[in-house]
Formats: sequence, C-alpha cells, structure tokens
Amino acid sequence: MGNAEIQIVSNEAGEPTAVIVPIQLWREIESERETAYLLKSETMKQRLLAARQRQEGLPLEAVVEKLRI
Repeated sequence: MGNAEIQIVSNEAGEPTAVIVPIQLWREIESERETAYLLKSETMKQRLLAARQRQEGLPLEAVVEKLRI
C-alpha cells in the first residue's frame, strides 16, 4: 500500500495531529497489534502455534448445519 493513500491531518499551526488511512490498512494494523498482544503470553503463543498447525476442520456448511443457524 503506497503512502499516497495515507492522509495527514494538521492543526492550525501546521503540526500533524492525526492520520487517515484506508480501512483495509487499519484492519491489518489492528490484526498485527492483536497478534503481538496475544504473543506476549507464552500460553497463548503455544495455543496460536498449535492452531496454526492443525489440519482438521469443518466446512462452513457443516458448522452452520450443526449450529442450526
């Protein structure tokens, strides 16, 4: 994502006070922050690594049917 998509908001003195970013970039930033927070805990780190390596799972249709939603 290029810097051209990011807008800097300034106050009357010309000092930068905020940034406007595309929503997709914001979601990526938030996701990275959440992952970093979870990785601070050794227990959560191990759970995330184990989940990442799991191969089994259920298709969405099976989950919807099972939950009756």
